[in-house]
Amino acid sequence: MLKSVVRAVGAAVRVSSATTSTARALPLSCPTLCTPSSATTRPFTRSLWMLSNNGASSGYRPKLFSSKALNPSLSCGCGGLHTEGDKAFGDFLSDEIKEERRIQKNKSLPKMSGGWELEMNGTEAKLTRTVAGEKIAVTFNVNNSIPPNFEEEAEQGQQKPAEEEPEIVSTPNFVVEVTKQAAKHSLVFDCHFPEDEMSHGEGEEESDIFAIREVSFQPEGDTDWKETSYTLNTDSLDWALYDHLMDFLADRGVDNTFADELMELSTAVEHQEYIKFLEDLQGFVKCN
Repeated sequence: MLKSVVRAVGAAVRVSSATTSTARALPLSCPTLCTPSSATTRPFTRSLWMLSNNGASSGYRPKLFSSKALNPSLSCGCGGLHTEGDKAFGDFLSDEIKEERRIQKNKSLPKMSGGWELEMNGTEAKLTRTVAGEKIAVTFNVNNSIPPNFEEEAEQGQQKPAEEEPEIVSTPNFVVEVTKQAAKHSLVFDCHFPEDEMSHGEGEEESDIFAIREVSFQPEGDTDWKETSYTLNTDSLDWALYDHLMDFLADRGVDNTFADELMELSTAVEHQEYIKFLEDLQGFVKCN
């Protein structure tokens, strides 16, 4: 009898503990965008529903489940699966592509001043110029170049009109490579756009809108950064030396004007690649 009572009490304790653990494990009822866990969270402004008149503001919601979702269509000879969801997805992409083309600022890529020549390889761009026998090359990639924007987090459940949405600007990291004639190594600068230097108020002294993160000598022509070469990190660098490095770049045409034009070029390239991705996605879904 006593053993039965002990077992009953123990079972009740285990049930109570399980209930408490379950209650503690329940997530907060807050949308994911209101508390981003890392910098890799998808920017709120770059969403298929944010920049389209057929997006969330019009009440459109994708159908996650459908009783007819697995009924294939026989109208296409590709042999792939075609569902009603695919058709709705393709129609939505058509509207989204039209909207992106409408708001596209640059139908062709803007030109860089200073005699820079542009070479494109997919999402990677390379700018080159020659100054008094020195070759300067600047490379950047538009992938992951749109900084996140969480201004809307403060007003949950409210969405700004399309005309009030912040402008999407591409701010890619870029690498500057300076090569002298008959030199076996190039001086390479790893640069980026700090968020706190992107804008300046009235009366504020103009500062550099880009910064040097690392400097290193690398074998000429190598595309990969060799970790065996000494790399100078500028986080704890003497400011006098850092200023001389920035002046070194400015004397070779890599200054604030160049950085502004690079952002404009990168933004145009990123938008073109985004539209091309949507077109490829539409063709894949609709099997065109």
